[in-house]
Order: sequence, then C-alpha cells, then structure tokens
Amino acid sequence: MNTENSIWKLLNELATKSGISEIIINNVDNVYIERDGELIRLNVNFSPEDLVGFCKEVAQFNKRLFNRDNPILDGLLPDGSRVNIVSSAYTASSPAITIRKYLRNISSFEDSPNSFGMNAKIVSFLKALVASRQNIMISGGTSSGKTTLLNLLMQELGLTERIVTIEDVKELQFQAPNTVRLLTANVADSVESPLGTRELLKNCLRMRPDRIIIGEVRGAEAFDLLQAMNTGHQGSMCTIHANSPSESLSRLENLFLFAGFDVPLRAVRRQISNALDFLIQLDRNSEGVRVIKKISEVNNMEGENVLLQDIVVYEENGPDFTGLVPSRFKELVRSGLSPDFFV
Repeated sequence: MNTENSIWKLLNELATKSGISEIIINNVDNVYIERDGELIRLNVNFSPEDLVGFCKEVAQFNKRLFNRDNPILDGLLPDGSRVNIVSSAYTASSPAITIRKYLRNISSFEDSPNSFGMNAKIVSFLKALVASRQNIMISGGTSSGKTTLLNLLMQELGLTERIVTIEDVKELQFQAPNTVRLLTANVADSVESPLGTRELLKNCLRMRPDRIIIGEVRGAEAFDLLQAMNTGHQGSMCTIHANSPSESLSRLENLFLFAGFDVPLRAVRRQISNALDFLIQLDRNSEGVRVIKKISEVNNMEGENVLLQDIVVYEENGPDFTGLVPSRFKELVRSGLSPDFFV
C-alpha cells in the first residue's frame, strides 16, 4: 500500500485508538468516525488523487474490478476491516467509502466481558445453545454487531466438528481445524458463471457438514437453509437483517418465497418453526452501545402464526432473563447447563 497516501496514514493513526467501529469518507473534506456509538466529524482533507489511488489499491488487494461497469466494491482491508466503496459515477462528487473496523478485542466470551451488555449467566446460556446444537439466527440492523456475535458463538464450536461456512466477504474469525470456507463470486470477479450463496449452500450439503454457518441470509438461499436445518444439520447458524424477532421471521418468510416455489404461507411458516430454535436480536441502547435486546425461543404454531417465547429481554440495566423456561431446557441441561439454572 502507498504509505504516502493520506487515507492510509489516517487509517494507521486511527488503528491506535480504541472504540472506533466505523470510518466514513463522504468526499475529500467530509470524513466521520463512529466512536462508542457517536458520529464525530474529523478535521481532515484528502486530495482527489489520494481517493482514487486508495480505491485502486483496495480493488487490487481484493482482486476485484472497480470501474464504470463495476461501480460497487465490497472487500477487506489488510487489517481485516470491511470496506464498501461506491464509484463517483454514482455519487455527487467523489467515491463514497465506508469502513467497518475489525474489532480485534472481541475474540471470545472470556476475552470480551460485558460485550453486548451480557452478564455471565447469559454467556453460559449462549454457550449451552451452541453446545446443544440449537439452530440459531442472529437478527439486527446495520452495524448492530451481528457478525461480531456470530464470531463469538463460533469460538464455542467443537474442534472435532466438520464446519462449512458461506460468506460474501471473509469476516468470520475462528480456529476450528476441520473447516471449509466458501466465498461467493460475483460478476466483478470476472467469473463466467459466478456462484452465489444459494449455489454454494446446495453444494455444501454434499460436503458432509456437521454445521452450516451463513454470514448473512439475504436471498432465495433461505429456502435451502431451512431444508438443511429440517433434515439433520442441527447447530447451524446465520444472521439476517431485521429490527425485531417477529420482523426477522417475516423477512425469512419472504426470502423463502424468492426461491420461486408455490408453497402455501402456512407451510412456509411451519418449516420455519420446525427449523429454527432460537433468535437473538441485537440493537443499540440509548447510549449507542450494541446490546442484546432479546433472545427468543421459536416454538410451534398457533393458527397461522409462529409462536415466540422471550427468554431474555433488555431492561433498564441491560439484558436479563424473563423467568420463562425454554421448552428445550432438557437439551441444554444434557449439554452442561445447570438443572437449577432458572431457579
């Protein structure tokens, strides 16, 4: 990378500061950071040449095309941070750059006390969900921490398990040895017939996975994922973009129908209720801190609706248990949770 480029210099400087989760470059003199939930404008200026040079280097680093025909670039920076760039052909002036910082300080539950507002009891509960092979979907809005929490959960996977992950950009961080990491291709990769998440998911079912992990469900792959969860691939995990547990189910329902099959709505909801076990909803509190807002158990249907039971909800002092006992409690106990956990 060009160490004389003022953008790289700024990134190196910001790397030494804690609490920064986003860096936003709107144009040459309009730059913001998000720090501890607050957007702060920086007093910095870049030259147009620095912006263009930065975009070219990021494209080269990610082996992606970035030009008029390929005006959107999603990729990683050398430190693992995720970057999105929109070409100036589609903005009012210069390229729009958004960088989501890779948070090295969040590597495991033990190394990240109080992350997402969790107390030790909630951490124990989440560990039991993973150990007992519950199918988990993490829901939240933009920059709510979905991938970060998924990374934390993945640290609890057994070292002897066969894991297949599917991502658009390599963001999942874990050390399980028997792992295959599948990355989608797109037109910008100059691949004649690029494979998306759905095609990779169909193939991974032939790869003898113990668990399937999908970075984000956003299309017709929802159909195939639910089929997999319903046919023995327990302990699978994914994220979805939604603002509440009920909204995440509605979104999953709509994505299921994108597959093009004429399936009655009740049958779709039945598949969802049978496939998913727990939903974890993330959000930001009034101070802008990422927190767990709910952990809901997915139960059977009542009439036309999927039933949800809230096990954890966010209160004034943070997320805490509601007192309701999950219907799958015996499974959690067999995986190490104390029989007196909810007493």
